[in-house]
Amino acid sequence: MSTAVICVGKMKEKPYRQMADEYLKRLSRFGGYEEIEIPDMPEPSGGGSPALEERTKEREGEGILKAIRSGDRVIAMVIGGREYDSPGLAEHIRKLRDGGAGRIVFVIGGSLGIGKNVMERADETVSMGRMTFPHQLARVMLLEQLYRAEKINAGERYHK
Repeated sequence: MSTAVICVGKMKEKPYRQMADEYLKRLSRFGGYEEIEIPDMPEPSGGGSPALEERTKEREGEGILKAIRSGDRVIAMVIGGREYDSPGLAEHIRKLRDGGAGRIVFVIGGSLGIGKNVMERADETVSMGRMTFPHQLARVMLLEQLYRAEKINAGERYHK
């Protein structure tokens, strides 16, 4: 069973990259985990109109959709998605795997969010809460929670 985290944009700040790499290293013992970075598009100048912003999200979405395979279970990370506590997320991932889900794919959009084209492909949405986080931090937080879920599902202790 493999899991992918598809993210728009590169990790530009070294501390975030180091943290993400550390969690990816820890996750490697639990199976195939990969991080896929999709190039981010420049935001429309001057804030842009809603139509220009949507076009930017759709262009980023085209890159995301190319990285998604036909049998993937796609989970879009959005503010309005379902919220889990850590044991709940672990249980959800376990059920997906036990149910024969192919690769589980988590998607973190760009600074403008996730386009409609990706949302139409998503099987479900999950939220880290109602607050907004920088995308680099959200990626690290997601990787940490996936590591925590793996530890919980393996029956291993993880600090609270």
